[in-house]
Amino acid sequence: MKTGFIGLGNLGIVIAENLLAAQQPLYVYNRTAAKAQGLIAQGAIVCTSVQELAAQCDIVFSIVSDDAALNHITQGPDGIAAHLKPGGIHIAMSTILPDTAIALEALHRQHGSIYLAAPLMARPEAARERKINFLVSGNQEAIQQVRPLLEQAGAAGIWEFGDTAGAANVAKLSSNYLILTAMEALAEGINLARRSGIDADLWMKMLTSTIFNAPVYASYSQLILKEAFQPAGFSLKLGLKDMNLVLQQAANVQAVMPVGTQVQQLLQESVAGGLGDHDVTAVARTIGALS
Repeated sequence: MKTGFIGLGNLGIVIAENLLAAQQPLYVYNRTAAKAQGLIAQGAIVCTSVQELAAQCDIVFSIVSDDAALNHITQGPDGIAAHLKPGGIHIAMSTILPDTAIALEALHRQHGSIYLAAPLMARPEAARERKINFLVSGNQEAIQQVRPLLEQAGAAGIWEFGDTAGAANVAKLSSNYLILTAMEALAEGINLARRSGIDADLWMKMLTSTIFNAPVYASYSQLILKEAFQPAGFSLKLGLKDMNLVLQQAANVQAVMPVGTQVQQLLQESVAGGLGDHDVTAVARTIGALS
């Protein structure tokens, strides 16, 4: 079984390295070819196109920035679906709309291959420590087949959400909504504590040691307290992209999300203020400027 990997951003390159540590070779492709060169010494075989990679592989991982990018590498005469081997499996890890996943699953079925939704929960540092949680949905037999690969990719947990392709994407969008709203609340709370003259570090240590003893509060609060906004583990512009998807899905199913609309506005203001390539926690800088 030959495995391929498309998309070597901050998170993708770590997952590719995890796979290379467990198996050789790994076929890789990235739109910016220079990002793939560092993997050659680890056993990667660099392909010059999506078509070249897909034609050689039985299983293809992809993690690209958005719905448009995933459609671009999957659809059309040069895409994954048209060239993946019969019975091959495309494991799509991007955060996208459920409707996009459903459409791509149907496209793969037309070509005799399988599409699995496998968005993940992890920042790059967690992926490096093999603490990824994969949210998966689609063909159940295929999910069981790729479980060992997901574990090699760095899975700490593999959470199955049924056989509807878009189900895992609903779970991912809902999860990112909670992260983004918690992050804004943290930024506002820290700003309030500091302006009120108390030790914000001590206050947050108390909270994350007691009633808010959770990784999302511990990690994001430290980034905000230390103002460690670069390099970005998860960029602010991608956070805005995800919140836009959350609210688009909410509109599709007529779910009211007033807090989400407020967070979207803050993210938009932060991107407009030149913080798009900073870590998503840089919304704290926007909140401070507005106070």
